[in-house]
This record gives sequence, C-alpha cells and structure tokens, in this order.
Amino acid sequence: MSYETVIWEQSGGVGRLTLNRPETLNAWTGQFGEELKRVVEGEAAEDSVRAVLVTGAGRGFSSGADLKAGFEPAEDGMPNIRHELHEIYHPAIAGIRRLPKPVVAAVNGPAVGIGCSLALACDLVMAAESAFFGLAFVNIGLMPDGGSTALVPPAVGKARAFQMALLGERVPAPQALEWGLVNWVQPDDRLLAEAEALVAKLATGPTRSYASSKQALNAFLYRDLDAQLDLEAELQHALGRTKDFMEGVSAFVERREPAFSGA
Repeated sequence: MSYETVIWEQSGGVGRLTLNRPETLNAWTGQFGEELKRVVEGEAAEDSVRAVLVTGAGRGFSSGADLKAGFEPAEDGMPNIRHELHEIYHPAIAGIRRLPKPVVAAVNGPAVGIGCSLALACDLVMAAESAFFGLAFVNIGLMPDGGSTALVPPAVGKARAFQMALLGERVPAPQALEWGLVNWVQPDDRLLAEAEALVAKLATGPTRSYASSKQALNAFLYRDLDAQLDLEAELQHALGRTKDFMEGVSAFVERREPAFSGA
C-alpha cells in the first residue's frame, strides 16, 4: 500500500517506518495520523515483521500537531480534538505499545508535543546528539496528549513529569538520557546506522520472548493506558474550546508571545 505522509519499507524481518512530512518537521495532520495508524495496525503487525524502526525524514523526528493545518471542526464549528485523538492519533500510539515485537525510535531531531509522545511510545529510544524532546502543549494552552501523561511519569518520576508538562521546556538529548527518557545518544552522523544495527539484531532474536516481556511490562507500567488516553482526549477537547488555545495558536502562527487570560 502506498502512502503520502509516511514511508513503510521492509527488508527481511525489519520494518522501517519513516514519518514523511519533512517540510513541516513531520507535523501531524488527520491524514498523517490515519496513515500512521494504518501502518501500525497493518504492515507493522504482519508476522513477517520481527522488529520495527521509527524515524523521521529530513531534519526532525516530529514537531507535533500541524497548527497551521488546524483540526477538523465539530458540528458547532469548534475544533473536534476529541475525534482526532480518540479515532486516529491515540489508536496509533496504543498500537505501537501493543505490537508484539520490539519498536525502536531513532530520534533524528525535534520530538515535540505528540511527536514526543510517539517517540516515548516506542520500546527503545535512540536519539541524535542534536535532538531534543518537549511537551510543548502548554505553550498553546493545551495539555499533554498522545499518552504522554502515562508514558512520561514512569520514565522520569513525578517532579520531572510535572516540570515537562507545566513548563513545556526543551529537554536536550543528553539531558533526556540522564532523565531516563531515552536509552542511547549517538553522534548525529551515526544515529541511523546504530539504530538499524540494533533493529537488525532484535529481528534475529527470540521474538516470542520479546512479545511476552513487552506484554508483562505493559501490564505493570501502563495498565490503565486506554483510560488515560480517553481522559486526555476529553480534557484536550475541552481545552480546544478555550480562548487561551485560540490565543496560543494565533501567537504561534504570528510568531509572538501569547497573552493568556485563563479563559
């Protein structure tokens, strides 16, 4: 199957999923989310695929939601964020967690917003030295989604999880390694080679052992993932109807500081 916003390639037991909107640093749109979900639930789930690599085309991994493209409107004309999260984006994130095979993220640049969530949804994360992570949702009046409120706390603990969510600051790759967000940091020019070698090794390993380990760790770490994704979708949907969100998006597009009113 051919796609416009992602690239799927398979060589032997290795599947490679490349996010392919480089002109936007691989920002998410409805079409992007649909195609990502189809790959995760389709090609990546095939038994012939024993390990998966996820990376981004161009200079970034993923910059989060494409604010210039906007969201599909609900019947009242306001952004229907609940629909996009519940029906498109969150199934892709949950699908990666549930794939019975290892998934490795090669983070080659910014991983921000739901792009950060996608990277952290993978089982192992390898980052380029120049990469950075961030839950930048707060900068436009939103809250973390994409499962971040479930994925981040077990990795970094309560203090840093709140810091990431409430301040929306960049976490450079070396700091992400220290915090436990990533497993390895590689020189930029070595990232893909090292990630591909890791995925090739995993693809020749004991697949059923990997699947059982992943199932057990999911049960312990993310037992309530579905409920958390639903909660994120409901809270985010409400925030998408606030004046602060409208101001945040306007400020982002106009490249100025937002003036939030708390309304």
